[in-house]
Amino acid sequence: MDKKHDYTLKTLIDLDGFIAEIGHGYWVKIEAKKVEKDKAKPHGIKYSLTLHNPKGERVLGYDNAHSVPHKASINANDHKHKSSKIIQYDYKDAGKLLEDFWKDVDQILKRSH
Repeated sequence: MDKKHDYTLKTLIDLDGFIAEIGHGYWVKIEAKKVEKDKAKPHGIKYSLTLHNPKGERVLGYDNAHSVPHKASINANDHKHKSSKIIQYDYKDAGKLLEDFWKDVDQILKRSH
């Protein structure tokens, strides 16, 4: 079975190191690096997309840096941090990851104002 090529992966990799203030003291940081594919990172990428409040506290994060606690049956480490919750994230491709992240950022910013 041949998986389709993720043409959006280069865009995500190009955003590695991106930090920007996005209004009212909130800021985002994107880290994304190619890695060897393995059981924990089957997409061949290590990523972290975070939103921080004016105090510098992370209020949202999408990453695959560690496994999802209490979910040993999950092969991939993809998940998101929302407040103090860790929620499994169903990674489809880099474009959808960026879309989902920015959608959550927009919702959080709307609620905070």
